[in-house]
Amino acid sequence: MEQTFKNIPNEYKIDELLHQNTYLVDGELKEWKGKKSNVFSTISSTKEYQPTLLGTVPDLSEEVGLEALKSAEKAYDRGQGLWPTMKVADRIAAMEKFVSQMKTKREQVVKLLMWEIGKSLPDSQKEFDRTVEYIYDTIEDYKKMDRTSAKFEKNSGVYAHIRRGPLGVVFCLGPYNYPLNETFTLLIPALIMGNTAIFKPAKHGVLLLAPLLEAFQNSFPAGVVNIIFGRGRTLATPIMKTGKVDVLALIGNSKSANTIQENHPNKNRLRLVLGLEAKNPAIILPDADLDLTINECIIGTTSFNGQRCTALKVVYVHEAIVDEFNKRFSAKVDTLKFGNPWESGVLLTPLPEPNKPAYIQELIDDATSKGAKIINKNGGKTTENFIFPAVLYPVSKEMRVFDEEQFGPVIPILSFKDIQEPLNDMAESNYGQQVSVFGSDVKTLAPLIDTLVNLVCRVNLNSSCQRGPDVYPFTGRKDSAVATLSVYDALRSFSIRTFVASKDSAYNNKILQELLDTKSSNFINTDYIL
Repeated sequence: MEQTFKNIPNEYKIDELLHQNTYLVDGELKEWKGKKSNVFSTISSTKEYQPTLLGTVPDLSEEVGLEALKSAEKAYDRGQGLWPTMKVADRIAAMEKFVSQMKTKREQVVKLLMWEIGKSLPDSQKEFDRTVEYIYDTIEDYKKMDRTSAKFEKNSGVYAHIRRGPLGVVFCLGPYNYPLNETFTLLIPALIMGNTAIFKPAKHGVLLLAPLLEAFQNSFPAGVVNIIFGRGRTLATPIMKTGKVDVLALIGNSKSANTIQENHPNKNRLRLVLGLEAKNPAIILPDADLDLTINECIIGTTSFNGQRCTALKVVYVHEAIVDEFNKRFSAKVDTLKFGNPWESGVLLTPLPEPNKPAYIQELIDDATSKGAKIINKNGGKTTENFIFPAVLYPVSKEMRVFDEEQFGPVIPILSFKDIQEPLNDMAESNYGQQVSVFGSDVKTLAPLIDTLVNLVCRVNLNSSCQRGPDVYPFTGRKDSAVATLSVYDALRSFSIRTFVASKDSAYNNKILQELLDTKSSNFINTDYIL
C-alpha cells in the first residue's frame, strides 16, 4: 500500500487558501478579528508527507455564541416573530431560494468534502446531490402536510383546525462524516417548520459550509439562521446553560449528547433530536448466498472506511461456513484500492482524524493480544494518514473491538453455533440501530425477524445497513437515537401539534367564516398549496 502524492488534477488542487473570517448572526456576515483555527487536511500535496493547510476559521468566543442565541431568540420572539408566524407558502419560497443558490456552489463544496474529510469524488458528489434532493423532498412533504391540514374537523359539537407549529430555538450540531447531508437533515426541517436555529459545524468538514453562508443570509429573515465556528466547549456550554434552547439537534456521540444536555437547567422542556452511535451487526446464516453476502458485507464494513454510524461494525458468521466466508471475504478486502479521493476506482481514502490510525492500531493490538488474528494480508498496514482494514478473527467479548464503536477500518468477526448467541449480544448491547441478516430459509428467517425488529429499528434482509432512502424512518433504540429522522418524520420531530377549537354556534361560525374569507390569519386557512 503506497500513498500517492503526485498528479493531483488541476481542478482539485489547493491553489488558494480559504480564510473564512466571517460568521452569520442576526442576518449579517460579521467579520471576526480575533483568534482563528487552522484547518488541515490529512491528505498531503507534497512528495514528502505533510498535512495540507486548507485555510482558517474563526475561533469564536463565548460572547459571540450568546450573541447568536440572542439573535435566534429575537427572530422567534416567543412565537411572534416574522418567521414562525409566516405563511407556509412564504417559508417554502425562502427554502426554494436557498437551495437554488446552494446548487451554484456544488463544485466548491465537493472539492472541500474531498480535502477536509477524505471522501471519494463520487461519494462527495453524491452527498451534495442527495442533500439538494433531500431539501426538495422536504419541501414537497411539507406541502403535503399543509394540504392535509387545510380543513376543519368536527367532533362532539366542537370544530378544530389542527396544524403543526414550531418549537422555538434549535441548537444544531452536525457530524464530520456527513458534514453537509446529515447536518442539513436536522437544519432544513427545523427551519421550514418555523423554528429559528444556531448551527455550529463539526471540527472536520467545517470549511465546506463557508460557500453557503451567503445563501443562508440572502434567503432567510435576519436571525432565523445563525452559523458560528469554534470549540464546542466554549460555545455550546454557555448557550445551553441559559435554558433558552428549546431543541437540541445533534448527530454524533451519546456521551457528547449527554454532556451538552446536562448543561440545560430545564431538561423537561428540552426536545431532543439525536442521531447517535451504533454497533450494527451482520448475522450470516449457513444457507446464505456467499457471493451476495460478501459483496454486501464489503460495502457495509468498508464504505467511507467504516466511518458511518450505519456501517457493519461486527460480523457474526455461522460456524458451518465461517472458514469459507473468512477466506473469501478477507481476500476481497485486500483487493480494495487505497488512494486520494479524486483517483479513479478508489474505495479506501485517507482518514480525516489525525489520531484515528493510532486508535485503530490500539484495537488491533488489544484483540491480537487476546487471541484474535489478522486474517487478511494487508490488514493493519499503515501510512501517515491511513490504516488498511484489518479483518480480525476469532473475536471475543473481552476485546475492546467487540464493544467499542470503532468508526474506522477494522472488521471483527465472530462465529456462532446457536442463533441465540448473537441475539443475546444484541439484547445486552447499548445500541440498537440496525442489523443485516443473510439467509434464505423462510422458516429460519421468520422467527428471527420477529425478534430482531424488537432489538433494532431496521432489519436489512440480504443487504448492508444504510440510512436511505431518506423517505424511510431513520432512528434507533437505546443509545443509538432519540426521535426519528426521515423526510416525513423530521418535520414532525421539529414541530408540535397545535390547533384552534371553536364550539359550533352561529356566533363562532360567522367569525371563522370571516377569518377564512378575508385570509387575515396565516394559521386559520384552507388554501391548497400545489
